Amino acid sequence: MSEIYQGKAIVDRLDISVLNPGEYHLWFRATPNGLGQDQLLPVSVFKAAKEGPRVLVSAGIHGDELNGVLTAQQIMREAGPKIEQGALIVLPMINLSGVLHHTRDFIPSDPDASPVNLNRHFPGKQNGNGAQRFLHAFWNNLLMGNIDYCLDLHTQTRGATYPLYVFADYRIPAALNMARWMQPDVILNDPGDTGVFETVLNEHDIPTITVEVGAGKIHQPELVSRAVEGIKAVLGHFEMMAHSAAETSGSTIEGDTLISVRAETGGMAIPEVELGDYVEKGALICRQFDAFGHPVKEYHAPDSGHVLSVMQDPLREPGTLLVRLIK
Repeated sequence: MSEIYQGKAIVDRLDISVLNPGEYHLWFRATPNGLGQDQLLPVSVFKAAKEGPRVLVSAGIHGDELNGVLTAQQIMREAGPKIEQGALIVLPMINLSGVLHHTRDFIPSDPDASPVNLNRHFPGKQNGNGAQRFLHAFWNNLLMGNIDYCLDLHTQTRGATYPLYVFADYRIPAALNMARWMQPDVILNDPGDTGVFETVLNEHDIPTITVEVGAGKIHQPELVSRAVEGIKAVLGHFEMMAHSAAETSGSTIEGDTLISVRAETGGMAIPEVELGDYVEKGALICRQFDAFGHPVKEYHAPDSGHVLSVMQDPLREPGTLLVRLIK
């Protein structure tokens, strides 16, 4: 008899090929915590009777990026029951410890271990530290063999914000198609980085994009709604559900170079630009003030480009992001 928690079955391994068509809401048992208690990840599967693409929508690798979590949950409500072909798998909350601690990082129980950015350690290690073992179980027992495509949901780090912004490796046509079908504000040609979920899935021939949905730790309903519509458009293009995507507006900015302007001193910073603005090289983009409110620094664009990110938290120490541009 299967173990049941809160009315849902607990599984140690997922194989959607053996599931009958239907809707499933399960707990995946990852590695235990320091008290030996199971870390249970919520998993939802919507499987159609007709064969087709198996698409993963994932969120919460960074625990404080809640617009991504809310987008994934809304996809379950709006798209899940309408899947007519293939399967939709939704993992709305991967980094449970980060979510509960209101932080982007994975928080291990090991008193000698520091918090870990999970999105630099995929696919994990069977005999590694706590975070690596967690990812190894997640990767091998939950993902592998179950998915053909992935849309991984994130936000900008707390204290700053993004528009609806997609990372896609332009060398992978399927990834670029998904990015454009979503009709975001910005797409970055992103060849990837070692250990990042998107990169490692692409290396395993599972086309993947990273979708940034605004700012961390706050709810932005308009951006969540746009992300949901974008994902539904992707599912529609894969003929997994009936969905009439809006005509492409042509307003998406595509670029391959990021320019980050960081604080050179401490103080309160006020941006002089807004998301999406086009700025010329040399334009004023931010002012900074000391503890007495006196101006101490002006920052100018080192090159021309569109404003991709601005800080929302004005308290900036040296090295902290002020404005990011994309060319």
